[in-house]
Amino acid sequence: MSSASSPIIYNPWPALPLAEWQDTYATLHMWTQIVGKVRLALAPWVNHCWEVTLYVSARGLTTSPIPYERGIFEIEFDFLHHNLVIQTSEGTSKTIPLAPRPVADFYKEFMAALESLGIHVKIWNMPVEVPNPIAFDKDFVHASYDRDAVSRFWRALISVDTIFKEFRGRFIGKDSPVHFFWGSFDLAVTRFSGRRAPEREGADPITREAYSHEVISAGFWPGAGDIKDAAFYVYAAPEPEGFSKSVVLPPQAFYHPQMKEFFLMYDDVRQAASPKTMLLDFLQSTYEAGANLGKWDRAELERTPSSAA
Repeated sequence: MSSASSPIIYNPWPALPLAEWQDTYATLHMWTQIVGKVRLALAPWVNHCWEVTLYVSARGLTTSPIPYERGIFEIEFDFLHHNLVIQTSEGTSKTIPLAPRPVADFYKEFMAALESLGIHVKIWNMPVEVPNPIAFDKDFVHASYDRDAVSRFWRALISVDTIFKEFRGRFIGKDSPVHFFWGSFDLAVTRFSGRRAPEREGADPITREAYSHEVISAGFWPGAGDIKDAAFYVYAAPEPEGFSKSVVLPPQAFYHPQMKEFFLMYDDVRQAASPKTMLLDFLQSTYEAGANLGKWDRAELERTPSSAA
């Protein structure tokens, strides 16, 4: 097990076999939901629920500044030293070690730490976007924390975040930040055509808001269900006719008919001669397929090399 004084061995594309860290992933997922729900409760609303997300940082994942009655505070998962750190603009802070422990214990200590710092907040204590959810204060099922696995996941996030940001920079239309959704536990970046999307009948308010306009979204997540390991994905909403039959790069990419998304496995990328080139090819070719078939005004939405500052 690593420690704070252990040397950092830099590996931008570490192995992430889902079977080896699934329990830790499930526990960390719940911890990020608890922290994310605090941001949801206190941060000003932003279109498409972008006020709730986390961001990749130099130490792990951060909320970025959140307002409260005495200023601002920030919560960061420090995956270098494996702590959760809460810091306020008053100079006060609290640190909670990240170690094997039940979600219920983490939730109790975390909420008490916020209260001790003068951060008064109530959150809905049920997780979202997971099967068979257990209330945070009653969850003694999820209690795993493998430091090495979490470190490897974060190192992968750093590499993906950097490439996603380069891809984002090619677009001058409305584009989301590169951000981490704690509900679905994925890093994502989304492009918008500028046109409203057809109304989704029967959709819940969050889904209706998220897909109020035409989008092509790309992301990275550890995998689940039919996708057995970490993978990249791209989908278009609404999906234009013929999108599923598009020829995209690289050859290892595939379309999943039930999930209605293109996928590229993380292992294919990390083992490539140039992971960056392969991933950018996947992002660009799937975007072009969706934008062309959806008749997006690409000339007005994309940055050409000559338009660079």
